[in-house]
Amino acid sequence: MALSPEILLADEPTGNLDPAASWDIMNRLLEINKKGTTIIMATHNFDIVKNIQKRIIALDKGHLVKDEKGGRSKK
Repeated sequence: MALSPEILLADEPTGNLDPAASWDIMNRLLEINKKGTTIIMATHNFDIVKNIQKRIIALDKGHLVKDEKGGRSKK
């Protein structure tokens, strides 16, 4: 993060973590995002998806099936 990248790719950054550690990682990613870095994150953690209130893009077998702004998506 020292070089302030424009884009950060995060593939399952909370995978295999307990809920507290997952939210610690998410809060750090949200702070990085506030500083101007675009974060593209792949996750299966629905709790995070529905609560971060960011753009949600869902893919199914490589096809775009959802593109919502503001989060709070229903499964």
